[in-house]
Amino acid sequence: MATPALDPDHIRSALLALPRWTFADDALLRSYHFADFRTAVDFMLGCMDEIERMEHHPEWTNVFDRVSIRLRTHDAGDRVTIKDIELAKVLEWQANAYGAS
Repeated sequence: MATPALDPDHIRSALLALPRWTFADDALLRSYHFADFRTAVDFMLGCMDEIERMEHHPEWTNVFDRVSIRLRTHDAGDRVTIKDIELAKVLEWQANAYGAS
């Protein structure tokens, strides 16, 4: 069963708890800056178990000391769902543990 998409008001309300995330083009967006390449990759690997447990995978890219993330749910027509909000919380917690800004 597909996860229902959230309306923009619900998304904006949820982002109050995730102030460095933005909502644009039907996705949640965030870019993290780390001390170096190794720490950026360690962050990505450190998130792996929880991402797999959630069965909800981010669109992310790494360029040197930065990781850029785009969250949206494919089975909801590539729109934001509660799965994306929950994954953003996990990623935020993990990024803080790795010293991201």
